[in-house]
Amino acid sequence: MKKDAFTSKQACYLSACTSHQLRYWDKVGLVSPTIQSSNGKPGVPKLYSFRDIVSLRVIKTLLDNGMSIQRVRRAWKYLTRNGNLQDQLSEVKLVSDGETIYTVEDDKVFDALKSGQLAFFETIDEVTKEVREDVSKFELDKERFLNLLTKVEEDVLSQQKQA
Repeated sequence: MKKDAFTSKQACYLSACTSHQLRYWDKVGLVSPTIQSSNGKPGVPKLYSFRDIVSLRVIKTLLDNGMSIQRVRRAWKYLTRNGNLQDQLSEVKLVSDGETIYTVEDDKVFDALKSGQLAFFETIDEVTKEVREDVSKFELDKERFLNLLTKVEEDVLSQQKQA
């Protein structure tokens, strides 16, 4: 056996997946053993890498928390294609609300089920800053408007006195 390789049985234990799940996910291309695949040949053991085990556990967690296999497959496909899963799997941040799967990158949130569509995500401090700026602009505009009204009123009174 190759060093740092895990058999299907070990992969099941470490990922909390069933052997049926591993076979199915391999068949549909969700997570396949990257060290050694059986390629459909009987007697050839499938060997999983550490990264494969992490992937299996993440997928299992998403499923256990209410995500459908179809949604997980779609999101995982997007993430493996666009989410830098190959290079830095440990740095990928996923968030799920049970309906969709989001990936967090540089304070931006992308919906992995909608091909990376930017999701609404604002931090409260950013909203607070924007509201402060808007209030300051409003107060300045209000002051200018009141000054203008006062000047117009003075002009009207001045014209009435002259008439």
